[in-house]
Amino acid sequence: MVLAMHLSDPKSKTLIPNSTLILMDRTLLLSDEILIRIFQKLPDSQRNSNSLVCKRWLNIQGRLVRTLRLLDWNFVLSGRLTHRFPNLNHVDLVPGSFASPQNSATIVVSNKQVSLRVNSTWRVGNLLPSEAVDAGLRSLSGGCPNLRKLEVAGASEEGISTVGSECATLQELELQRCDDAVLRGVAACRNLQILKLVGSLKGFYDSVVSDIGFTILAQGCRRLVKLELVGCEGSFDGVKAIGQCCVMLEELVIVDHRMDDGWLAGVSFCENLKTLRVQSCKVIDGSPGLEEHLGCCEALERLHLQKSQLRDRNGVGSLFSVCRNAREIVLQDCWGLDNSTLSLAIVCRRVKLFYVEGCSLLTTEGLESVIEYWKELECLRVESCKNIKDSDISPELATLFSTLKELKWRPDTKYLFPPDMGIGMGKKGGKFFKRT
Repeated sequence: MVLAMHLSDPKSKTLIPNSTLILMDRTLLLSDEILIRIFQKLPDSQRNSNSLVCKRWLNIQGRLVRTLRLLDWNFVLSGRLTHRFPNLNHVDLVPGSFASPQNSATIVVSNKQVSLRVNSTWRVGNLLPSEAVDAGLRSLSGGCPNLRKLEVAGASEEGISTVGSECATLQELELQRCDDAVLRGVAACRNLQILKLVGSLKGFYDSVVSDIGFTILAQGCRRLVKLELVGCEGSFDGVKAIGQCCVMLEELVIVDHRMDDGWLAGVSFCENLKTLRVQSCKVIDGSPGLEEHLGCCEALERLHLQKSQLRDRNGVGSLFSVCRNAREIVLQDCWGLDNSTLSLAIVCRRVKLFYVEGCSLLTTEGLESVIEYWKELECLRVESCKNIKDSDISPELATLFSTLKELKWRPDTKYLFPPDMGIGMGKKGGKFFKRT
């Protein structure tokens, strides 16, 4: 019988039998699969310390990691990323896509879409060359074929096409510094369902996604369920192409758009759209055209407006007209939303939930003049709207409150509420009730 031996110390050349090693470490009796099941039941805080015990435990811990945020691009180019973490399904490569030195990086450059640690030598637009990004994508896709979510900046058509062909399970993709040419590679992602495109990002980079890119995207990604467009250009034709080809699209997010006038009419071609979000836009649509040409999203259920300029009544009115079937309207921190602008929402007669927050120009009278038309209203939430006063609540509005299933009333932190309303008091004077 041959007895397997191991070196106890490479310098001493002394051999130790396997039986002795087992006595020293009982975990050698357990297979990797059993150890993985044990490690999975441990809290995350304890897993990190366990990986320091030995190389075997380190490798096992790496197999349990599913999500990773890359800071050093050399880590993926060298192949260490896929060797160390072979079972990743979500990788964020955006921080590592910027050519910013990590040593002595004490300055934080942040935006809603990206946050980096840099030093004083960093410059705007300091991204890695597309060749280097593509090389990293080839290494990643070859070692992590089960990838489901990927975020990357500065990739080319070739790099994205490689990921799509190697990672058949990829369902969610975020492309920063994207342009029309890059979108040709997205067609290789056959099972893609969620896509985020970032064209121009102030303070970081400037790229162009136009109607050409929208048309390429529409023809290549027909199974999209959610599409987010950040800093993108385009017009009616591009939005229409997306609506006609991506028939499964249920959620559309428009962030800080640079689209031409008239783009809003293209949204009505998204026949199965259920949610429309407009965020951080300086204008909704400068010239939406005649109302009879706008159309309507018949299946739309939710309209969310966040941190956008609503001073243009023509564009806001057209948006409400396109979304007239919405059952949920959310208005958060929108500038220029006064009584006359909100009155345009009367066209939305099926509203069941209305949430308004941070709109200081809106008054109690303006709120009442709109919600009295919403006969199906069930939930009302009002927060941080300083010109909405309890003293201005009319008997008719108080009666309407009593018929709601849910009411959250906190327009300000300092006010009194009529004691005969039958509504419970919340923290800091807030009022909240929910019918069961």
